[in-house]
Amino acid sequence: MAKRDLPYLIIDFDSTFTQVEGLDELADIALQGHPDRQKVVGDIRALTDSGMNGSISFSESLRRRLGLLSARREHLPLLVAQLKTKVSDSIVRNRDFFAQFPGRIYIVSSGFREFIEPVVADFGIPADYVLANTFTYDEAGNITGFDPSNVLSRDGGKIEQLRQLNLPGDVYVLGDGYTDYQIREAGLANRFYAFTENVTRDAVVARADEVVPSFDEFLYQNKLPMTLSYPKNRIRVLLLENIEPTAEKLFREEGYQVEIVQGGLDEDELVARIEGVSILGIRSKTNVTQRVLDAANRLIAVGAFCIGTNQIDLVGCMKKGVAVFNAPFSNTRSVVELALSEIIALARRLPEKSEKMHQGEWDKSAKGAFEVRGKKLGIIGYGNIGTQLSVVAEALGMQVFYYDIAEKLQLGNAHKVRTLHELLQQVDIVTLHVDGRPSNTNLFGAEEFALMKPGAIFLNNSRGHVVDVPALAAALRLGHLGGAAVDVFPYEPKTNSEAFESELRGLPNVLLTPHIGGSTAEAQRNIAEFVPERIMQYINSGNTQQSVNFPNIQLPDQQAHRLIHIHANVPGVLARINNVLANRHVNILGQYLKTNEHIGYVITDIDKQYEPELIDELRHVEHTIKFRVLY
Repeated sequence: MAKRDLPYLIIDFDSTFTQVEGLDELADIALQGHPDRQKVVGDIRALTDSGMNGSISFSESLRRRLGLLSARREHLPLLVAQLKTKVSDSIVRNRDFFAQFPGRIYIVSSGFREFIEPVVADFGIPADYVLANTFTYDEAGNITGFDPSNVLSRDGGKIEQLRQLNLPGDVYVLGDGYTDYQIREAGLANRFYAFTENVTRDAVVARADEVVPSFDEFLYQNKLPMTLSYPKNRIRVLLLENIEPTAEKLFREEGYQVEIVQGGLDEDELVARIEGVSILGIRSKTNVTQRVLDAANRLIAVGAFCIGTNQIDLVGCMKKGVAVFNAPFSNTRSVVELALSEIIALARRLPEKSEKMHQGEWDKSAKGAFEVRGKKLGIIGYGNIGTQLSVVAEALGMQVFYYDIAEKLQLGNAHKVRTLHELLQQVDIVTLHVDGRPSNTNLFGAEEFALMKPGAIFLNNSRGHVVDVPALAAALRLGHLGGAAVDVFPYEPKTNSEAFESELRGLPNVLLTPHIGGSTAEAQRNIAEFVPERIMQYINSGNTQQSVNFPNIQLPDQQAHRLIHIHANVPGVLARINNVLANRHVNILGQYLKTNEHIGYVITDIDKQYEPELIDELRHVEHTIKFRVLY
């Protein structure tokens, strides 16, 4: 939009340009040390809200607030300094916008010029374009009231002020209060935008032409220059399965819309909800299938708030241009500690002893109980969890043996075993820490249990489908195994209200836990911080570091406009992209490419000056999967 085409923009100050109400903040400063400070400040804020939502007249609200204020002229510099730190985030982010349209932007406020003018001056808005009230003072410098001759001190003051301005052409109003809407109601503005970044007033929102949760959204709707390439409030996040609240907090602080579902969703339920979702967060119960991906029209990223990703069609996501991130290390310690506690509890037969005590039976006997020191621990899967368990188990005096299909460097005195069968025949305790790939289904069955030493203990804290549960139950009933601990199951209830059914229920010396290996406060908080950070880095900068399905690229700081291009990995795509840029005489500041067997990922930093048609041409490069621009 050209400068001459920009409608006159009328912006409110309190709770719009700034996050707060100026008089509320002034009261907080002026009443420092006052015994009734909290009550008086609360009364002033209540009067502010009443005046802004239209429940009392503005003039009454203003008069009563100033009567409670007890402020002095010397408090105003403190207030200005405070307000400069409280400018709305999206206003600060788009500071350059105000300099681009001189003479088209007015601050019209029922607040006071003394604190408004120096704040907006930092954004290039001159004093002549600030229309506001002024204070009156007594000889001692006490604020006594306001100038009654100023139209903005009266009911309907903004309406009268706009009439006096008599602006030629279209007028848009951006504000949070009822008095801002009244300008539109009086026919003096073409559109009223309810600004809800800082406060939402239902009576105002109900009357607005548009509701904008940020200044980015206002600029985007009107195709005006903005700092962000896309308003963050338009990015929808769907979080399932009781993900720790820190994740929701981080996404909301970033400005995203967040929807929470407490339990998991089956395929039909997820298909029904996924339309319009940009970020999906799951744990282990929800499956992201090809059918889900087909219904996902805006999906950018999937976050697995756990270690495993076998519940996600990683190749399907890749071909759809959807990056997947997990938390490969965040709950490692929690799972290790659970495994250790299970080993010790089963070795001492604590499940049986505890149950008998609860039933009133005193069974003081050492039969079947043993120390773990000196025993042989067999770890199947020597990854992040297996290796850390290896180290801690050695510290308890255990001998560690491990088996893994990949070549892994042993830690400490751990012994690598060439075959699974060889390991099973010599260890006293077997613990599974394998991933959930389909080929691991029923990895452990009747044959493997039969190979284990009589009285051995078995643990599965990896994935439910890797163990033949009926075969495990049979080995326990026959007394071949001395005990078992299972935290994961082939089918798990979607919510806590659904009953748990298993052949393992009621068996002696068996610990059953509801998939809580990573369910410690520390682990869940770490996961809830780690996954959103990876996703937001990807969305904000294009970084794919630690993605489980995308080519991993750690990008330098963005230099100007960044073009993100995901395409099928076929020859010639990079050449086509660069031909488009060359034909449009676009200067490349930096370019990065990485591929895998399915996709290519190209990031190109270019100068800010280019023709709009360039973007459309790049979107239509043959074999393009997804394309977006960051600036």
